[in-house]
Amino acid sequence: MELPIDHFRLLGVSAASDAQAALRMLQQRLDRIPETGYSEETLDARAQLLRSSADLLSDTARRARYEADLTALSSGGGTVIAALDVPGSLEVGGLVLLLEAGLPLEVYELASRSLQPPRAPALGSSREADLALVAAHAALAGAAELQELRRYEAAAQLLLQAQQLLQRMGQLPSQRQQLGESLESLTPYRVLDLLSRPLTATGERAEGLRLLADLVARRGGLEGTADLRLDRDAFQSFFKQIRSFLTVQEQVDLFSAWAEQSKAADFLATTALTASGFAQRKPERIAAALTRLEAIAQDGTETLQACLLLLLGKVEQAQDCFQRGASPELLAWATQQSPDPLAQLCAYCRDWLQRDVLPGYRDLEADPDLDAYFADRDVQLYIEQAEPRSAAPEAATAAAGTPNNPFAALASGLGLQTAAPLGLETGVSQPPSLQQPSAALDDGEPEDDAEPLAWPALRWPTLPTAGLPTRTIGLAALALGVVVGVAALLTRQPWRSPEPLPVKPVLSRPEPTKPKPTPAPRPAVPLTEAQPSDSQLRGLLDSWLTAKAAVLAGRPSSLPLAQMARDTQVQRLQAERSSDAGRGETQAIEARIDSLQVMERTPNRIVVEVQLNYSDSRLARDGSTIARTGATSLRNRYVFARDRDTWRLVAFGRSA
Repeated sequence: MELPIDHFRLLGVSAASDAQAALRMLQQRLDRIPETGYSEETLDARAQLLRSSADLLSDTARRARYEADLTALSSGGGTVIAALDVPGSLEVGGLVLLLEAGLPLEVYELASRSLQPPRAPALGSSREADLALVAAHAALAGAAELQELRRYEAAAQLLLQAQQLLQRMGQLPSQRQQLGESLESLTPYRVLDLLSRPLTATGERAEGLRLLADLVARRGGLEGTADLRLDRDAFQSFFKQIRSFLTVQEQVDLFSAWAEQSKAADFLATTALTASGFAQRKPERIAAALTRLEAIAQDGTETLQACLLLLLGKVEQAQDCFQRGASPELLAWATQQSPDPLAQLCAYCRDWLQRDVLPGYRDLEADPDLDAYFADRDVQLYIEQAEPRSAAPEAATAAAGTPNNPFAALASGLGLQTAAPLGLETGVSQPPSLQQPSAALDDGEPEDDAEPLAWPALRWPTLPTAGLPTRTIGLAALALGVVVGVAALLTRQPWRSPEPLPVKPVLSRPEPTKPKPTPAPRPAVPLTEAQPSDSQLRGLLDSWLTAKAAVLAGRPSSLPLAQMARDTQVQRLQAERSSDAGRGETQAIEARIDSLQVMERTPNRIVVEVQLNYSDSRLARDGSTIARTGATSLRNRYVFARDRDTWRLVAFGRSA
């Protein structure tokens, strides 16, 4: 057997040590006998190899020749390394010394190979027992080493192989138990490792989801405490981390499966359904979320039901539900936003979407743009079909400007003159964070002696309280977006603004325009043209993609990010870079625009569909590749809005 080690390292001395130092180290190593249950035969072999190394290093002539050989070997280049040829009778002792030298992965490979035919020792022999023991110790040490390198799945596979090896041999039950316990303790790390893989790594991600389901089942549910290896605080922290690695559909499936045993999971399923339905313009998912939320029958959810009813176009029911469920603090906050009840509900719904619904999904990036949501043809068709036909005349009458029309009243009360993009107006405060309404999910006294649960990742959406930080939101444009969208749906006819307000109608989506054959050079940033051309939009998007790639690669952007995208997009990019930096990683991204088509165009909003040639690599600190996505073709949809005189990216996602 060849051991991948030289005499200096095997004895534990440096190349600068003299003969006396080598002899002293020999005595120290002989006195420190491993207390791990090895046979006398293996311990004698260990001692014999140590003496052999010490004899060579203390003999001036032999040492000089050996050092010359090492020098020639290292200067020859290539991947050749020094090794010691150990006779078969001493190989187990050599493996013990190799393990003491800190090479556990090499030891496990050699030991497991020696246990396989045709080199397998006699059954029940001391050599077989010693090889199994050194393999178990090497697997434990190697797994710890891989875990330090954050290669959690590789560490788990090493432990699993060693466990199966010992089980097949019927040896060392205590070591098998130790390997199993180490494997179980790695489960949360394995889940993080596997779920953080690219979405194209379907097999690894499926295994991560299976391990996550097993972990939650072993705990007795999300609120369970049966797993003593992971206390409640540690599990909450872990769960908060993994949510950002899960797609919205994965969260819907997981939380729905756990919903029967967990109120927290049931509510998370509701939130994931809402996020999916809003971002992907699928109101049927929002309807399913509303059904779930109503079935939970939890006090304090009326305001959330009101938001879902609003997104389903049921304005009157939404307003009634909001007024019934809103606390005095929320009503006071809402009154400060606008005297109109619908405007109050719009402001709360938008903030709820932005803070509690849309964040936290790997494959979902969306702004709480109610204007864009209600302008979508699929949303319009769903709400139109859901409305009773008998309501059409009443809705039409209301849209004509009667006192019962909440939309006309809202527009008149706010004095709206134009439909600006969301987020331009100022002076409206945010509903700040506050207590969770659920007795079973808050920090107060639980019902039926249930344990309190106060997870940041599982908190119920918040209601406003006084005295907390505020921010500005576009209330006027937000309310108008709902007026434009919902009024058109309820009247079942092209919407017309009540006179004398020149409010834009909901435009039908134009047919996609063909891209120009030759794109113009990239325009200067910021883009301030009132009616930008296709090539100018392409240039702005190309500038953003270039800047995004630079930031994720750990370099500064050559252009100001704020001139190309709204704060929500910039903050998400910076958060992703901070997360990578915390792991010592960077991303190398290549994205080339192959084609661009304008799908919707209004004075303040443009939607384009883009064909991208895309590839990326995730790199470790030393430049090595952790994961790679080969060149692939993506079809994405990008939304630009005109903020005063500047066009910026506000949202993007996969095209249907």
